Amino acid sequence: MKKIYLILVLLTIVAVIISIRYGAVDLSLKEILSALNKWFTDNPDLTLNERILLEIRLPRALLTLIVGSSLAVGGVLMQGLFLNPIVEPGLIGTSSGAAFGAALYFVLGATFSFNTGEWTLPIAACIGAMLSTFLVFMFAESKKQNKSSITSLLLIGIAINALFLSGVGFLAYIARDPQARSITFWNLGTLSGSNWHAVIIVGITSVICILIGLRYAKQLNALMLGTSEAKNLGVNVKALKIKVLIVNVILVAVATSFTGIIGFVGLVVPHLLRILKGSDNRYLIIGSVLMGGLLLSVADILARLLLAPAELPIGIVTTAVGAPVFIYLLRKNEYYF
Repeated sequence: MKKIYLILVLLTIVAVIISIRYGAVDLSLKEILSALNKWFTDNPDLTLNERILLEIRLPRALLTLIVGSSLAVGGVLMQGLFLNPIVEPGLIGTSSGAAFGAALYFVLGATFSFNTGEWTLPIAACIGAMLSTFLVFMFAESKKQNKSSITSLLLIGIAINALFLSGVGFLAYIARDPQARSITFWNLGTLSGSNWHAVIIVGITSVICILIGLRYAKQLNALMLGTSEAKNLGVNVKALKIKVLIVNVILVAVATSFTGIIGFVGLVVPHLLRILKGSDNRYLIIGSVLMGGLLLSVADILARLLLAPAELPIGIVTTAVGAPVFIYLLRKNEYYF
């Protein structure tokens, strides 16, 4: 396990170096070291390339790591809660609900004077994500068995996704040009708007939520044995579901409020980690922090370099990779916890 963590850390460092070095403008290692030295010594005498590094590349690389970790951990929490390995925030409405909340704020926020400063957009996204996720959870849960089946989750998730995305489409239709562009940014997913403000907000929220998620890892492990067995071990299953759902919604909604919808990270990463080592949620959460950031960093590098100097929306890259994996998991229906 420690060997896996070490390999992931080393690969992540390599990915970050590549991410901050290459792009529309390639930076040398000398320029990178010079910029970092001036940054730590508060030296304002920066060249253009050094400003590109400190104001664009570095915050983007850090935000990519944080968002990738958040989405991957969100996938682990949802899969552990619903007891099947092909659930992820995007498939059960969390991402589309967050997009609807953000779009509603973009279009109607000024009308209703809804403004809480820097946290306004994340709050709006969280409200939408929480509403959509709880709708899926409520409709998918079987009253007889007190659990959610894979079929009901997927079908109701598709319906809720369609409902909220239709709301996003309607808001885009009635929006003015700047608002419509913001909504399009959400639908495609991009890290081009990364800045230090986003890094701080998403970073603080993600660290808190991931630590809370780790706290519930043992209870999620007990839940893998079944609802009745978990209750016999002293787990309050109903309270656990509510708490984990809230943590997941905040984790995913705040992360995507600055990047838009980035699909399939929460599906692919936990699956790969299970192949490597197993289904212990403590291992999966820590491993997802590392592998989620790594995979999204690689996707971001591809998004920036494949059509350079143009840039692909990162949501297109993650979906192009994640969709075949999802199809594989659906066909391999004998794979469960």
